Formats: sequence, C-alpha cells, structure tokens
Amino acid sequence: MATTAGCKKGFFDSVPKDLVSTDVVFADKTETENWLASVYSALVDPWSTTTGSARYWAGFTEELELASPSVQASGQLSGVNAINLWTGHYQGIRMANIFMKNIDNSKTNLLKEVNGKELMVQYKGEARFLRAYFYWNLMKLYGPVILVGDDPGKYNDDYQMPRNSWKECVDYVLSEMDSAYEMVPDKYMTAGGTEDATQAGRINKLVIDAVKSQVLLFDASPLYNGNPDYAGYKNKDGKQLMNTSYDAGKWVKAAAATKLAIDHAVANGKSIFKVTNADPFVAAFNSYRDLFLTGWATEGIWTRAVTAYQTWENDAAPRAVNGTGFNAALSAPQEMVDKYRMINGKAINETGSNYTESGFAATAKTGYYVAGTSNMYVNREPRFYNSITFNGAAIPFVAKTGQSYVQFWPAGNSGNANGAETKFPKTGYLVRKHTNPSRNLSNNAGNVVRPAMYIRLAELYLNYAEALNEADPGNSDVLTYLNAIRTRGGIPALLPGLAQAEMRKQIQQEKCIEMAYEGCRFFDLRRWKIANTPEARQGGDFTGMDVFDGNSLSDPAFYIKTRTSTRIWDNKYYIFPIPQSELNKNFEMVQAPGY
Repeated sequence: MATTAGCKKGFFDSVPKDLVSTDVVFADKTETENWLASVYSALVDPWSTTTGSARYWAGFTEELELASPSVQASGQLSGVNAINLWTGHYQGIRMANIFMKNIDNSKTNLLKEVNGKELMVQYKGEARFLRAYFYWNLMKLYGPVILVGDDPGKYNDDYQMPRNSWKECVDYVLSEMDSAYEMVPDKYMTAGGTEDATQAGRINKLVIDAVKSQVLLFDASPLYNGNPDYAGYKNKDGKQLMNTSYDAGKWVKAAAATKLAIDHAVANGKSIFKVTNADPFVAAFNSYRDLFLTGWATEGIWTRAVTAYQTWENDAAPRAVNGTGFNAALSAPQEMVDKYRMINGKAINETGSNYTESGFAATAKTGYYVAGTSNMYVNREPRFYNSITFNGAAIPFVAKTGQSYVQFWPAGNSGNANGAETKFPKTGYLVRKHTNPSRNLSNNAGNVVRPAMYIRLAELYLNYAEALNEADPGNSDVLTYLNAIRTRGGIPALLPGLAQAEMRKQIQQEKCIEMAYEGCRFFDLRRWKIANTPEARQGGDFTGMDVFDGNSLSDPAFYIKTRTSTRIWDNKYYIFPIPQSELNKNFEMVQAPGY
C-alpha cells in the first residue's frame, strides 16, 4: 500500500489502456491500493507553494509580506477570483466514494491475502475518514458546504443541490469520522510486532481523535457559535445555514475531545519534544529548532513523509548562504516580528518588558547575533531567534566564505545592492523557522530529510487550554497545558490568577507564536473573530525596516519603520466565496454573505 509519502497522482499510467472498468481496477490488489493512494494525494503538502498549504495561508495573514498583495489584501476577493479548493476537494470526495462503493463489490484479489478481509475494512475506513476530512477543509474556508452522500453519481445526474447547514455538516463529519475510527488500526505494526515507520501518515485512530477535537473546537468558536452576523445567511428556500444561538456546552465538548486526543497521544508514546542543555536558553532554542528536524517523531501526530521543505528552505535563504540563486521570498512584516516576546515572557509593549528600539548591542550573542545588532533584537525569547532572520543575525545555513552574519542594508551581503538585486526581503526580515543550519545549499550536504506535521501535540495542548478556559475558567489545567508550551519555548510560566479574558489573550498570542507558519493563524484569527483587533488586525498599513537606506549594521537609517504594504480587511473575508464557476453550474447554491 502506498503511504501518503508515495501517493501517486498518475497511478493510472501503469494500467493497460483497455482496463477502463472500475470492476477490473478493483479486482487487482495493486490498483485498488493505487486508487486509495490517489485519494490521499488530494491532501496538500503544508510546506509547498500549492493552494491550501500552510505557506499559502500564511500569505493571507500578517505572517508573511508577499511580493504583490493577495486578492484579500487588495480588497478584490470575489467569486470570480476565488481561492479554489472546492473543485479539487470534491474530486477527492468523489474518488473516495468510488473506492468505497467498488472495493466491496469487486472480487478483488485482496481477499487472497492472509488478512484480506481486515485490509478491505481498513482501506474503507481510511477512505471514509479522508472524505470527511476533505469536507472539513472545505468548511473551514467556505462555511457550510454540500454533502453529496455516498453515491459517486453519473455525469448526467442532477447536481442542483443547496448547501447543507453548518450543523448538518459538523454532525455528518463527526459521524463519518466515528465510523472510520472503528475501521482503522490504532497503530500500523510490522509482522515482527514493532510500529511500521513506512506507514507514517496513514490514518489511524489517534489522527481521527485529533481531527475530531479540531472540528469541535471550531464549532464552539465565536465565528460559528451564535454569530449574529450570519442571521441572514440562508438558502434560497429560507433555510438558516449558520448557528445564531450561542451554546456554551460546545466548549465543554471541545475540551473533553481535545483532552481525550492528548491522552491518546501520550498513551501512544507521544510527548512535547525537548532537548536538554545546561543553559536553559540553548535548551529552549534547540528544542524548537530540532522539533522540525528530528522531533517530529516525538511530537508529530499526523505527518506527511514527502514534503517541499527544501523549497521552503531555499526561499528562506539570504544571499549570504553558500550557493546562488536563492529566492529570499519568505519576508516577515514588522507586525509579526513584534509578536515575539522578550526573554522574561512579556510582550514588547508590556510594562517591564525592557524592550527598546534605540541603541545597538555592545556584545555578540554567539550563534544568534553579532555585536552592533539593533537592541530591538536583543533579549528576545528563544523562538524569535528560531523563527526570524534579521539584520545582524547568524546566517541560517552554511555561509559563503568570509560571511559571518546577515546584512540586509543595501550594500550588505543580502541587501538590494542599491536596486541591482531582486532577491532580498522587502521588510528587512526573513522567516527562519523550519530551516536546517547544517544544510549547504550549494551541494545539499548536511541535508536532513524530514516529514511535515499536519497536527502536532503542542497544538492540542494549546487547543485544550483554549477550550477549557472557555468551558471552565480557572481550571488549573488551563495553566498546566499552556505553561508546558511556554516553558519549552524558553519563557517563564504564567502564574495563577489571570481573569478569563486576559487568559484568552495569552493563549491566542502563544498560539500565534508557537504555531507560526504552520497553517493555523489564517483559520484561528477567523474563528476567533479578531481580525479587527489591535492584536490581530489584518487591515491597514504593514511595515518593515527601510531596506533602501543605511550603510552599515549600526546605521540608524536602516531601522526606520517603513510602510511596505497597505491591506484591506472586510468582515466578509471571515468566510471565503465559492468560485463563481461552481455557482454557474449549481443554481441552488448560494454565495457566502457579502460577495
């Protein structure tokens, strides 16, 4: 069976052209498994540039400053230029339906296997979960969708179908995941009784528990739980599509489901990944860095073996690295940089943070920055140095001969060469997260092959703290799970006594920092309905350093905050429009409000 690592988009290439019947395809074990692999192939690689990847969604938030504004930031988002996950995901749903309908009906040679019957049940369970997961991905972006049922349908069927309500969609997805849960294993084991690493990424019970907890968390969140803004969101027959009555019990369900997933993960040997060191700062720095290089085996709950991490690294590389032709495309705005706390755990605008933007460091912090670096980058939390490459920072990969730190001013080793160079960050910052300092981009020496994590345990910890803070504010578990992530990140634990609203803000900021660039921010700021707040604004001016001025590391001219973009936010962007091409085919389907 092909894993998610080996899902082949062109698996039919090896099938003789006269084998056109699904009966023939599903009579063959290899082609049956290839079909299931094709269902898996609709899952998007988080680190790729593909529509729907974590990197893609970061470009719609303050996590990234794009070379040109997104359709959202430009205020031009509409059904005509909509982000189209709809077509591909419904193709995945159809492929899953065909698989589930035919695997039982064919006299497949799967049954000749010793465990053939068990494999057929397992494969159906995997496809059933994936179908529900594709619906869930669509719901997160488009709101209520259309539940097409189990029949794959024919080309001439009547596809004039209205949207189902949000509640119907949630209930269906959870029910399907519950059914799939009974059909898939808890772990994939070898004949020798050990866990089979070659099957990493396939659906198991733990993955289902984790995704179910996410569904319930979203369903409890302000965007979906009693949101009066969607009182008029109805089908053409008047059917209400979104919940307009708040249900506090949804937070209770979300907390319970997330705790169950955490306990299941721990029982299966998962834990928050940590590296030990006599220096607490180094321990925290190495823990967060190595989490994405090797720690995924400890903390990752759902992983993907084949991923575009090398493309991500190339785009995170300043020109000071060994090699040529790197993109420096992953530019972070000042607004994202400023979210990282100080080493004392305080936000930079918080009393007692000791943050300053004046002056320059008298001494270097070896491995992190050199002497002469702006004080705005000094005494920041360890994850800051893991996540952001700034003027004066250590070079993130093997450096070119003679280069020892990153220089983003015009004549610097990674600057714009006074207009002659295009490969430089327009904000004066590059994303550093998920990069390997041992990699030589010239000859690929030191490369660490690793998977992506769709879900990791730290996300569940933060989700549990969030849900429990809403369901049972003051419960000691809120701080226990939140502080586990803070202290792994190298900042002090919060003390008891915070009011619910302040705890909510702390959890949201921690989620932003810990899960940065992993695909969470785009959806979190929507479900929280905070895109208009100072903490998470998505509209207005965004800034960076003045990359066209300054002559040295300690030249104050470079550090003048400069507008790099102006973005438009409209509250209709909380839910994205369905592509107009789909509305043109289905006249019963209504568009999202405001478009």
